[in-house]
Amino acid sequence: QVQLVESGGGLVQTGGSLRLSCAASGSIFTINTMGWYRQAPGKQRELVARTTITSTATTTYADSVKGRFTISRDNAKNTVYLQMNSLKPEDTAVYYCNFRGIERHYFAYDSWGQGTQVTVSS
Repeated sequence: QVQLVESGGGLVQTGGSLRLSCAASGSIFTINTMGWYRQAPGKQRELVARTTITSTATTTYADSVKGRFTISRDNAKNTVYLQMNSLKPEDTAVYYCNFRGIERHYFAYDSWGQGTQVTVSS
């Protein structure tokens, strides 16, 4: 099993910044993608940012966060970060991290963090 632990959410005013962290532990053989998703009340979970860990690594951002959010990773620590700047009230949501890859017993995993609340006040 691969477990993810998130941290860094909270309450911030419009225009403020927050940094989310997500660390993975457990039976990890490879990590192929690291991503952040969010779910606002009454809405479906949506992709915020995702990075692939391949020879041709790619990063994808939701249009709504481009230029404001940055996803980064520390491969040695199996950790992904989401730096969120210029926050807006519409960024308010529960943020979830997601790792996909292969476990040490060669089964694929698709693991989610517990979620962290981000609230942006106007």
